[in-house]
Amino acid sequence: MSATTFDALSNDGRRQATRVDDIRGRFDPWLLGVAIALACTGVVMVGSAAVAGAGMDVGPWYFLTRHVLFLAVGVVLAAIAMRTELKTIEQYSQLLLLGCFVLLLLVYVPVLGSTVNGARRWINLGVSKFQVVEAVKVLYIVWLASYLKRYSEDVAITWMAMLKPVAVVGALVVLLLMQPDFGSSVLLLGITICMLLLGGAPIQRIILPILLMVPALVLLVVFEPYRMRRVTSFMDPWQDQLGAGYQLSNALMAIGRGEWLGVGLGASVQKLSYLPEAHTDFIFSVIAEELGFAGACAIVAMYVLLAGRAFWLGLECVEMKRHFAGYIAFGIALWMALQSFVSIGVNLGLLPTKGLTLPLISSGGSSVLMTCVAMGLLLRVSWEYERAARQVAKLRGLASQPPAGPGPETAQPPMPSDGGTRGTSRLRQRIEPGVGTRSEAAASPVLRRSR
Repeated sequence: MSATTFDALSNDGRRQATRVDDIRGRFDPWLLGVAIALACTGVVMVGSAAVAGAGMDVGPWYFLTRHVLFLAVGVVLAAIAMRTELKTIEQYSQLLLLGCFVLLLLVYVPVLGSTVNGARRWINLGVSKFQVVEAVKVLYIVWLASYLKRYSEDVAITWMAMLKPVAVVGALVVLLLMQPDFGSSVLLLGITICMLLLGGAPIQRIILPILLMVPALVLLVVFEPYRMRRVTSFMDPWQDQLGAGYQLSNALMAIGRGEWLGVGLGASVQKLSYLPEAHTDFIFSVIAEELGFAGACAIVAMYVLLAGRAFWLGLECVEMKRHFAGYIAFGIALWMALQSFVSIGVNLGLLPTKGLTLPLISSGGSSVLMTCVAMGLLLRVSWEYERAARQVAKLRGLASQPPAGPGPETAQPPMPSDGGTRGTSRLRQRIEPGVGTRSEAAASPVLRRSR
């Protein structure tokens, strides 16, 4: 090959790289649509549930105004997350883990820590109180996604690599139980176990830590009187309807009154100071009373769509060898699925009463802010996945075209694999790392299972 032809092919490769780098992604319309739908539903239902339940010390629109303000700030934080490259976030994953422990320890600082209803879970920011565990959920998922990306092969083979995240979450759970916050502790444990399974840890090895955790959690319930009362009242709330079973019995009455189509938006009776925390923990009961079985099913369907689409996105990212993005999608999907399941299950009497909000719907500044951040991260994952998919499609189209060159030399026989298409193949490896290599495909446990 002459020097002229080689220069022409090199220039063509650089032009192709420039065209590919100019390709942009797009945010997943399903994720964006369902997040907006849930947030709008939350505004309407918080307004409905909180207007009648506002006390004499605050106006009727206090909780709604507060919820909208936090949602507006959350949208700004989500926009920042949507514009931040995942590789930049990954660089600070170790600092994010350190931030989890720092936040959980800040509640014990006399000036910052704040106690509400006997629980020390908040830090006082002056204008509002912030529940630190909500931020810990986001930071921990990002760190665990980074860890699984770096040690996915070791997690599938060695005990030490698998037990390190278990030890980390164990330390976080100890700090949470000191606050105390049993519900968030169980949620973090569930996310960790499921992400380890998705990251390739054999289920036979996961069983042992589970067998050790379950008796410990049972003992924490048995030897703590208020937790034991919640379990007994959950089994038969009507036995002590005005005592330990008061919340659940009123929640069940609200759901029963809703029947098929509900009593009408704003017409709930149980929210009139009968159902405690109607705008936060028990907002699903108000939804079921006002919108009926149809409305309740619509809420459940939206969470199923959110979690299912996030799981699909995670699988697609892992297949493209974008493991960090894929594991973030898995973690957020697990968070949304488990927390919404627990919150709805508590309202329906399927689970003992726990103080977990309904994501994007319940009122609660800390929960709203951090859930918006999580949605921003998830949308960023979808944007980078779509960008990579378009770049790969573009590269395959360019690679299928014959290289352009001056003069009759373009009619020469096909070039060797390390010849004129070298620039395109290198760019393809950068955009779609590991493509075409059987060893890297076999190294991904999620991809291996999906096939």
